[in-house]
Order: sequence, then C-alpha cells, then structure tokens
Amino acid sequence: MAALSLDSHPRHAAYQDSGFGQRLGWGRRPALLLIDVCAAYWKAGSPLDLSHNPEGRASVDSMSRLVVAARKSGVPVVWAQVRYNHPALLDGAVQAKKTKTIQAWQDGDIRGLDAPPLQHTDLLTPKPTDTVVLKRNPSAFFGTTLATQLQLLNIDTVVVCGVSTSGCVRASALDAACSGFRPMVVREACGDRSPLIQQQNLFDMDTSFADVVSETEAVEKLLQGWAE
Repeated sequence: MAALSLDSHPRHAAYQDSGFGQRLGWGRRPALLLIDVCAAYWKAGSPLDLSHNPEGRASVDSMSRLVVAARKSGVPVVWAQVRYNHPALLDGAVQAKKTKTIQAWQDGDIRGLDAPPLQHTDLLTPKPTDTVVLKRNPSAFFGTTLATQLQLLNIDTVVVCGVSTSGCVRASALDAACSGFRPMVVREACGDRSPLIQQQNLFDMDTSFADVVSETEAVEKLLQGWAE
C-alpha cells in the first residue's frame, strides 16, 4: 500500500490558504526520539497490536533505518518508554481509567509486551550511551526531564517517530514545539491502528505544530550529523 499523502486531504488547500502549514525547517543539531518502541505494538495477541494496518506494520522497519542513520553520524538517540510501578496503577492517573491497555507497562506484567520488538531487536534496543526517559503520560516531555536533557545537549530539532501516531507521538511532538524544539515527525516511522487515523493526525500535526517529513528526508538530514 502506498504511503498516505497529506496533499490528498480534502481540506489541504483551504488550510494552506488560511496560513496554516508553514514550514519550521531543520535546525543544526537534531536528536532522534523513539517513542514506546516495544513488542506491544507488533506482537500477535497483544491488545495494542497494530500490525493489521500495513503502515503500522512497516513503521518498525522505518524506525530501524533512522536509528542506523543516527548512529552512523553520531546524532543522539533518545528513547521514551512507559513504566508504572504502583500495584493499583495510581501512577497511571486518569489514563489508567480510560485505557486499560497501559497495564502492559505495569511492573510485574508477565506478558513481556514492554520488551523490544522482535523485529530489529538489536537496532531497537537502547545502548548504554543513549538517553532513556521513563514516562507515565502520553507525552515524552510531560513530567520528565527530557526537555532539560535535550537542552544540555544543545539540541534544537527533535526527529520524532514511534507509536502510536494519534497518542504518544502526537502528544510528544506538541510538547516538543511548546518546549522550543523543532519537531520533525517522520511519516513512515510512525504507526497507528488505521490509515484514516494515521492520515488525519499527520495532517493536523503538519498544519499546526510540526513538520511531517519523509523517511528519505530524515535519513539524509540525520546522516549529515551536527553542524558545529
């Protein structure tokens, strides 16, 4: 299945004519941010499995190629991972009442859904030199030290990928912009449960607070490394 085109959205021209969708452009010091990349989203039988959607299934392959590019040029690789440790999921707050699927990240869950995906396990496992941020909310920024850690690295651009597009990817991209970073959301490296949800959320992010870019563009920029 061909990748969804944002230009094909029926309101694309109207948004552009109104002044939405201006390009942020790439900065000089990017970091690659991978959000919730774990077996839960690509394991048969998981309540979060999105591999029935071709774009969702292929997104893990795209993420692995971004990691290869980032590591080759020395661009920082940052992982945002969910973790809950309260036995009654009180640290899951309101979301624990709304979406029971977050039990996959509760300490003691025996399903192993929080493990790295079976696809590209070596590439999609954090290295000791990477930055790993544990979160309890959809956004990788909310209630974490991520913004501070990126600032200490003098990062100005956050290359965003992961799952799911409509949830944690979207929330993280919005908070990246609110924190003063340029969010570059990589279209092929984000996954969701249906092509429609994927397209609508990518379109809305691209019009309002992020640049949605192709994997080809992201790999090219990551390979360039940092401009000192």
